[in-house]
Amino acid sequence: MDEFFNQFYANGALLVMWGALLFHLILPIPRQAHPATLWHKFAEQLADKVNTNTSYSQSIISGTLAWLLMTIPALLVLWALKPLVWQPQLFELALLLLAIDWRSTEKLASELTLALAKDDKKLARSLLAPIVNRETSSLSPLGLGKAGAETIIMGYGRNVVCVLFWYAIAGGSGALVYRLTAELARAWSPSRQQYSPFGIPVIRAVAVLDYVPLRLFSLMIVAGNRASHSFKLILAQSASWPLPGPAWLLTAVGGKLELALGGPAIYEKRKAVRAKIGGRIAPAAIHLAQLQKLLAWRLFAWIALQSILLFIVYRGF
Repeated sequence: MDEFFNQFYANGALLVMWGALLFHLILPIPRQAHPATLWHKFAEQLADKVNTNTSYSQSIISGTLAWLLMTIPALLVLWALKPLVWQPQLFELALLLLAIDWRSTEKLASELTLALAKDDKKLARSLLAPIVNRETSSLSPLGLGKAGAETIIMGYGRNVVCVLFWYAIAGGSGALVYRLTAELARAWSPSRQQYSPFGIPVIRAVAVLDYVPLRLFSLMIVAGNRASHSFKLILAQSASWPLPGPAWLLTAVGGKLELALGGPAIYEKRKAVRAKIGGRIAPAAIHLAQLQKLLAWRLFAWIALQSILLFIVYRGF
């Protein structure tokens, strides 16, 4: 028994993960002051300077170089700081704390659920406006429900599941670099005409990084009631969604709760045709509450499973 506890306390990776989650849930960094928000704004300013090419190939090259210009210096700084820190575990904890973002999505889900329950469309639109790239000023209650559900699902998927996955693979540096890359993909999303095709390289990079964790989490979503139906829906519908990781996650949740997701969306007054995925129930306040509950319990299961794997791997070494 003493040997077990010694190994447990010596497992710095596991304790760092739990410590970061605890600190984040107790004292989250406000979205407005979060380094990822500043990174997002800097990315937009950089794009304004370099995204000036009219040809497709030149724009792709510019987008690739801009992505590397943002990412490589960040990697070099993290690599240079690591041997200088007094306590490596605290450094890892700080990086993971900067990368993870559970509370912002949880807060959005709670506030949006309350706004839709009160039929306060103005408040619901204002909650979504700074987070999504689509136009929110004309969204109907149905559009608000769909946009809110998709934002909550992907917020948990990328800012919690994928961050923790890359922490397990590459430590705090891997988690933070993933989060910063995902933020670049959101800042330069090709869904907005000014970033098409400039943002395609970083979108493809995030699609590769998302692929395994989001699909694994989708299988956890599917497990339980209606598992067979939900998995068949994933196989049938996911091919119609442009990104493979989000395709599985959105269809898994939509199939599990029979929620209608996807469909047309307005980006800068331009209608984008998107596939309809999920079930047939239009998301409303009660469905967002169910969605929040489902994802929260699956996140706890993901953390428990990852904790067990980290402990086993550490003992193996």
